[in-house]
Amino acid sequence: MSLGMFDGVHKGHQEIIKKLKKHSETHQLESALLTFWPHPRKVLQPEVEIKLLNTLEEKLQLLERFGIQKIFLQEFNDNFRNLSGEDFVKQILLDKLHMKHIVIGYDHHFGKNKSGNFELLEKMASENNFVVEETKAVLVNELAVSSTKIRNALSEGDIITANEFLGYHYPVSGTVVGGKKIGRTIGYPTANIDVDPIKLLPKKGAYIVDVELNGQMHKGMLSIGTNPTVNGTKKTTEVYILDFDQDIYGENITVYFRDYLHDEIKFESLEKLIERLDEDKQLTINFFK
Repeated sequence: MSLGMFDGVHKGHQEIIKKLKKHSETHQLESALLTFWPHPRKVLQPEVEIKLLNTLEEKLQLLERFGIQKIFLQEFNDNFRNLSGEDFVKQILLDKLHMKHIVIGYDHHFGKNKSGNFELLEKMASENNFVVEETKAVLVNELAVSSTKIRNALSEGDIITANEFLGYHYPVSGTVVGGKKIGRTIGYPTANIDVDPIKLLPKKGAYIVDVELNGQMHKGMLSIGTNPTVNGTKKTTEVYILDFDQDIYGENITVYFRDYLHDEIKFESLEKLIERLDEDKQLTINFFK
């Protein structure tokens, strides 16, 4: 088994999962994983806002997709946070989950004041009859993959790096809701996506995306921002789907970020905005060619 927040289920996490699956197949054990919700920082530093790479539903779906057989979800609350590393191993991993083999990341800590780590597990392994295994850092472009680095890349609009670290295209899902309907008056009708507030959105700007709707994939371009050209103030996430003309209000939609087009721009007129949208559309068509 393994444990951790697993936000993003990125390439580093996937390496842990590979080792888990290999061991479980060799020794005919179930691959299991203990993860937490909410994010520990929400409990330990409630005054600091943190946006996550995955909603809880997304994370559970990804863990299942990568082949974890059993997922245990632990509420991260005051009682849980005050367990020492040793008590956590005894009370949770051994007494409750009957752990036989644990794989942890190279820099993983757990328990109160980060008192649990690889060294503690190694010390407790022989007297409690379990095996501990540590994974090395997974490097992409000579950088160790981490959830923090992916969040930083997305916040800078660096979609290519974020996707390389993740090992898949960064998804954002939500329900299509009504907007100001300005897009349809200029030939670019958009679907306004209501995104879970916990989900990290890339920085304001325009993006090339894949769009999944009712089990079908489409090509699209997406805007994150406040629509400054028409004096908007509310931040929205809107996607224009190429070669598409259907009423999809109330539908669930997922966009997968492929590349960054440009920063949010306030144009001096709607005509200038349309010119830029025409350019972006051509860039999007060329990208998918």
